[in-house]
Amino acid sequence: MTKITKSTPAVNTDGRLLSEEEIRAMNEKDYMNAAQLAFFKARLQQLEKDLLKNAGETTEHLRETVLVPDPADRATIEEEHALELRTRDRERKLLKKVQQSIASIDAGEYGWCEETGEPIGIPRLIARPTATLSLEAQQRRELKQKLYGD
Repeated sequence: MTKITKSTPAVNTDGRLLSEEEIRAMNEKDYMNAAQLAFFKARLQQLEKDLLKNAGETTEHLRETVLVPDPADRATIEEEHALELRTRDRERKLLKKVQQSIASIDAGEYGWCEETGEPIGIPRLIARPTATLSLEAQQRRELKQKLYGD
């Protein structure tokens, strides 16, 4: 299903990963070559690192209990904590998707639509590196959800 060409290096001659512009400028026949896979793996690993760092900071922040005698101030602090926990819950779900995407790179399945087997596309993957569906398949899925519910 995936085609990895050995001719395109994963890094530039100066040893750095290719840029977003360089990835976008590649020919369609080079889709999901070693350079593109290295680019997306590095991006996903950085996102994973950032999410784990945020989770640690939240844990530390929530452990810092401040006793406030004013009920209004206490309610504000509790609301901020609740908002922070909701945000971290969303990040936890994103972290799972990031880890699944990294695993799919390692398995050689990254960048291909789960439903159709067609390429997801570089612009979509740059915008949403955890995408598992092509734009058309995602639109069909959202339309079905809208019409028939979850």
